[in-house]
Amino acid sequence: MSPTRLFRTVATAEAVTWAGLLVGMFLKYVTHTTELGVRVFGMLHGTVFIAYLLTTVLVAVDRRWTLGRTALGLASAVPPFLTLWFERHVESRGGLAPTWRLLEEEPTRGPERPVAWLLRNPLRGAATGLVAVVALTGVALLVGPPVG
Repeated sequence: MSPTRLFRTVATAEAVTWAGLLVGMFLKYVTHTTELGVRVFGMLHGTVFIAYLLTTVLVAVDRRWTLGRTALGLASAVPPFLTLWFERHVESRGGLAPTWRLLEEEPTRGPERPVAWLLRNPLRGAATGLVAVVALTGVALLVGPPVG
């Protein structure tokens, strides 16, 4: 999967799960009908949120984004739907590409080495990403929800 397609897919999923969580919050706190939406979409959104953050770092290292662009990409996951804007913004400015740079080039910087390994070993890379998402989601569950 290309960096553009991966980033677009995860950014869209993050926005969709935000929408589900907002609907769930409306049902729970405004209509007082059910909290099921918050339970389901809260967990789903948290998991996709972490996947978005990891994907942003992966693409940022491969595409050599500036620290500012990377920080903006990470921060765009916090307000609802901003990941959609950021994805379009970064693509329009050449920050995404149809191919992974580190599949062709040798890594020259510290963070590029593990990213190159992940990309050059796609099954192991996908498994590593999945384990990272599950582990970080587990840590988030231990810490507790962001708002009481």
